[in-house]
Amino acid sequence: MIAQKRVFSGIQPSGRLHVGNYVGAMRKMISLQDEYYCIYGIVDYHAMTVRFDPKEMEESIFDCAVDYMAAGIDPTKSVLMVQSTVSQHTELAWILNTITPISWLLRVPTFKEKRQQNPDYVNMGLLDYPVLMASDIIVYKAEVVPVGDDQLPHLELTREIVRRFNSLFGYTFPEPKAMLGEVTRILGLDGNFKMSKSLDNCIYLDESKDEIWKKLSTAVTDVRRKRKTDPGNPEDCNIFTMHKAFSKKGDIDYCAHECCVAGIGCLDCKKILLENMYKELEPIQKKRHELSCNREHVYDILKQGQKRAEEIAVETMSDVHAKIGVKSFH
Repeated sequence: MIAQKRVFSGIQPSGRLHVGNYVGAMRKMISLQDEYYCIYGIVDYHAMTVRFDPKEMEESIFDCAVDYMAAGIDPTKSVLMVQSTVSQHTELAWILNTITPISWLLRVPTFKEKRQQNPDYVNMGLLDYPVLMASDIIVYKAEVVPVGDDQLPHLELTREIVRRFNSLFGYTFPEPKAMLGEVTRILGLDGNFKMSKSLDNCIYLDESKDEIWKKLSTAVTDVRRKRKTDPGNPEDCNIFTMHKAFSKKGDIDYCAHECCVAGIGCLDCKKILLENMYKELEPIQKKRHELSCNREHVYDILKQGQKRAEEIAVETMSDVHAKIGVKSFH
């Protein structure tokens, strides 16, 4: 029997998950569970690169686990774990730090963006984030990483670090490859930046239909279309991007055509999107409610995930210790 290729992906427990998280990576993560050995992490150490409240961290991790499973991550098929419970993540990150040039980290677009957004809180963890991300992936010798396109620079850096480690110490890690979803990124409701909790421009997975409509009704569309009678360009409209993510081909084609000929207004287009989006989110919300009422079950799943993840990580680190010359002391 051929061993399954391993997959790793992680989401920060930095608040409720939104449809950008769901479309950008989670759908692909769910679809891979039958074909690959999937390890999915709640990467809580990454969430500490920005200001956080320790009193809220445990609840954020729990909520993230519930969101994962409600959306379709099946713990009987995949390993669901919390990053901080598997110490090999940070141990390997330190070793990778010793071979990663600072210049590689300074060029990462995300670091530049975060530094501009929070100039008064630029910490070492923010700079070193991609090295820990590389460790998250290769501590399981994962070959596939489902990501949104905004994470591609991080993954390419992981590949560079892997090549350097293998060159210095002998082949140890495969070079992980990105796997993008059909829709790789949804812009936020402002139409300018990707959906983000910090920018308050997103639709959360657990929002009611009325709450979603309140946001969609005021969301930016094609800025050149001032009136309902003006023809628009769907490809310049973020609402149309959301249609591609949630609507079937018939509705997508209809909205595209009617927009181009000014057959329908933006509000009509948004109402069609609302129905299609909520049709997919409603069962997720029902499952989420069920899981939230059974905390011990969720904690047991995370403990089982920790054990299964550690088994792989310990084996990897044994290989790493041998390669860097410290095996005799472990």
